[in-house]
Amino acid sequence: MSQSLSKILIVDDDEAGRTALVSILEADNYELFQAHSGFQAIEIANQKHPDIILLDVMMPEMDGFETCRRIRNDRNIAEIPIIFLTALDDRQSLLRGLEAGADGFLTKPPDRLELRIRLQTIARLNRYRKLLDERSHLEEAHHQLLEAYDETIEGWSRAMDLRDKETEGHTQRVTELTVELAGYFGIEDETLLHIRRGALLHDMGKLGIPDAVLLKPAQLTDQEWTLMKQHPQMAYDMLYPIEYLRPALDIPYCHHEKWDGSGYPRGLREKEIPLAARLFAIVDVWDALTSDRPYRPAWSKEKTLTYIQEQSGIHFDPQIVELFTQMIKKYITLEG
Repeated sequence: MSQSLSKILIVDDDEAGRTALVSILEADNYELFQAHSGFQAIEIANQKHPDIILLDVMMPEMDGFETCRRIRNDRNIAEIPIIFLTALDDRQSLLRGLEAGADGFLTKPPDRLELRIRLQTIARLNRYRKLLDERSHLEEAHHQLLEAYDETIEGWSRAMDLRDKETEGHTQRVTELTVELAGYFGIEDETLLHIRRGALLHDMGKLGIPDAVLLKPAQLTDQEWTLMKQHPQMAYDMLYPIEYLRPALDIPYCHHEKWDGSGYPRGLREKEIPLAARLFAIVDVWDALTSDRPYRPAWSKEKTLTYIQEQSGIHFDPQIVELFTQMIKKYITLEG
């Protein structure tokens, strides 16, 4: 039996914008529909029941926010995933979109690879949701659905790395090392799975940070740094509505807290900081310092480990520093 094509509805009052998206997506074997207004989008959505809606924000008469709200209030089409296409990158617009019911955001013009990854993961998730309805063996279908969720998270994390070329590959590296460190700590099974998801999503809040700040090559101003420090709270606000991700929120929300209470966003100290975040914090700093940056070359592993040890009881949990030191020695040969 052949697999039906995923249907995508492109909504944009600008014909050139719609044409550009069609040129990107037509090679991926989607069934594509186009609408030039929010009113037409709702009409086509009810007729064609697309699997995904790509929705422009800035449209006359009825903007993307209102179109999204109306779709979410229409019982026949309320469950269709909606991705906003927007040139807006301020936090207020992001939160307005989330309140309206958006499932994701892409900056216009969208990065070709990021767009394709995002749609492929959503299309895969839709297929598994349909399996859940169709199969009589609910346990197997549920397992397939969870796999699709995790593949979606992987897609989100790759999209984040694509946005910031400076840290490309960072998410996968810190996820693997955090899971290994958690295993040394004796964590296993479902708790380990939540830690893995949290590590993959640790920088999700940076979707709410404008490119001008996130990608700025020079030192941030005090105002820009204040905005940057809001990304853990943004991650919490974005991910908390997704029920199955709530147990994974400790890392995205708390990985910038410090053992001595000088971190952010809440100034937690010592064991007020969730264990998953304390584990991840060390790995995050390790990977950052041992990677090249435009403003400095990578530190040696020996120098980085010395720094982490010096930060024991200040930035990091002393017990985890000891455990990390034992684990990381298998990767390096210490001098002296």
